[in-house]
Amino acid sequence: MNVRLLSYTKDADRICAAAGQSCYSGKGASTILEGTDDDQAERILGKIVGMGHHSVIEHAVFTFSVEGVSRALTHQLVRHRVASYSQQSQRYVSLQEASYVTPPSIADSAELKAKYNEMMDRIWQAYREFSEEVPKEDARYLLPNASTTNITITMNARELLHFFSLRCCNRAQWEIREMADRMLTLCKDVSPVIFKDGGAPCVRGPCPEGELSCGDPR
Repeated sequence: MNVRLLSYTKDADRICAAAGQSCYSGKGASTILEGTDDDQAERILGKIVGMGHHSVIEHAVFTFSVEGVSRALTHQLVRHRVASYSQQSQRYVSLQEASYVTPPSIADSAELKAKYNEMMDRIWQAYREFSEEVPKEDARYLLPNASTTNITITMNARELLHFFSLRCCNRAQWEIREMADRMLTLCKDVSPVIFKDGGAPCVRGPCPEGELSCGDPR
């Protein structure tokens, strides 16, 4: 898995703080921004977001390239609909070489891993044979959820915080959790105020999972 932050709103913390403060000021955000430093941005955003006014952080947008993840992951990912996605097409990209993700629970067992790899080799052999007879868009029906793919993701900060709340949780599926954790680390590096309390709900307070809680707050 490779996760890269391709683009992001520069000075997102200050811009969002200025946008939020402009709601309560006779001055425009451009004027407020000039007089807002990082410490002020943290104080302003902490107050505004703490009041539940999350719309102000929608002004910050982040674009990621995620490579070498499974189709099982992206099927979960695209359920987050307040986002933009561009995914590698199995209709037009020929996947002649076997490329797939192996879950740790399988990789940890030599016997299971051998059976898994053997099955993948058989699937890809069939895919290559079918690709010579039918269009790639039909041959792809043979490919498993484990097939690797690349996807570009764009989300605003508000949706990212919601995404991290769900997918950084220990109860999230392991692969998408790993991706979310890496994305959160990248976001904190460039926008530490907005994402200060990003992550699973237990980072900010009690676990909402009740009896389903993992019992191991992050």
